[in-house]
Amino acid sequence: MEPISCSVLVLGGGPGGYVCAIRAAQLGLDTVLVESGPLGGTCLNIGCIPSKALIHAAEEFHLARRFAAHSPLGIRAGEPSIDLKTTMAWKDGIVSRLRGGVYGLLRRASVKVVNGIGILRDGKTCVVDTDMGRQEIAAEHVVIATGSESVPLLGLPFGGPVVSSTEALAFGDIPERLVVVGGGYIGLELGTAYRKLGSEVTVIEAAERILPQYDAELTRRVMARLGKLGVDVLLNAKATGLDRSGATLRIERSDGHEQRLHADRILVTVGRRPRLGGFGIEELDLRMSGNAIEIDDQCRTSMRNVWAVGDVTGEPMLEHRAVAQGEMVAEIIAGEKRSFDKVAIPAVCFTDPEIATVGLSPDAARAAGYTIKTASFPFTANGRAMTLEAEDGFVRIVARADNHLVLGLQAVGQGVSELSAGFALALEMGARLEDIAATVHVHPTFGECIREAALLALGHGLHA
Repeated sequence: MEPISCSVLVLGGGPGGYVCAIRAAQLGLDTVLVESGPLGGTCLNIGCIPSKALIHAAEEFHLARRFAAHSPLGIRAGEPSIDLKTTMAWKDGIVSRLRGGVYGLLRRASVKVVNGIGILRDGKTCVVDTDMGRQEIAAEHVVIATGSESVPLLGLPFGGPVVSSTEALAFGDIPERLVVVGGGYIGLELGTAYRKLGSEVTVIEAAERILPQYDAELTRRVMARLGKLGVDVLLNAKATGLDRSGATLRIERSDGHEQRLHADRILVTVGRRPRLGGFGIEELDLRMSGNAIEIDDQCRTSMRNVWAVGDVTGEPMLEHRAVAQGEMVAEIIAGEKRSFDKVAIPAVCFTDPEIATVGLSPDAARAAGYTIKTASFPFTANGRAMTLEAEDGFVRIVARADNHLVLGLQAVGQGVSELSAGFALALEMGARLEDIAATVHVHPTFGECIREAALLALGHGLHA
């Protein structure tokens, strides 16, 4: 095959990679994108999108079962059933539509897509083994966007009954007994979904509480909801391996006692790591930060004209961070002056209830040396929450005591993920408590709670 020369070569077709490629092409740069699998990366194909589809289906089934028993709304229904094959086909249809959209966007932007595993020879050359033969690509700029992969647990390698989130999103049946190893957001999201679908679920977490990356005031609501749903949570516990039958999990408790759990499936969700192997990245002279590629505030690596975006650069491994980085890199290559100087990157945990956080928590703000004002407004005092039977939760605001600059916003409750954009905008625009308090919020909405929290922090709350 004839060699290809281009201005920008993007290695990886996930959100950071394909957005970088589209933006570079929009700016007039000759751009090639190399991807061995389906476009869209982990988030679209085996992560964010299919998991949220499964969570929604599980919630609908859970509600139907509730209506069959009792509903204060007066709704009565017969005992429901679920055809998981149809559910999975619906989920896969959403993924397929979105993936087709990505292909269309790249085509419209005139990005050349090369399908195959790309191996970097150096910082300017990539060789791709395609179905048509070997393709050599030379580029002025290389953007590494190879994403991340599930971390296996020592003593519990993937295979047989031990699965990652990828397999859990494509089960052919609903496991009777599911054990989730890891009480982070991935494990709790999927564990909760399968509990609502009918599985007996046990969560094993080595730390003293679930979701240790979030503060306890938020996670307490999730823990309580897990109990109501009948999910068994073992804290300060470690999974050490399987017995010979391959169906019983050995668990070591912090007090030294050992426990055994029988399971049809064991879902290991102890984290993700940058995907570095198999692309020739290890042959480049790149400085590393732990197990991630080190970058500066423009996503430059230690090699000239070699850039890295998204999960391969480490935490936070979030799609929206990757997208922002990819867009920025394309604009810098095109000659624009940009840097990654985000005041806050929102994070959302799609558990039941959801958690949304932006900026600093009260403890983090104090640890950073700030004297703060903080206030929480409960959904029990919000009309919209009452009409949606969603009173479990609150919105919390954190601000400097001296000038009232907002440092952080957090919420826990049904659907609070949709508040995260407003939270981030407030921080990026440098809002103060007075700015939020003076902004007219629509009634009746959950958004009113943001204003009410600001008023409480100012000392003159109106509805609490």
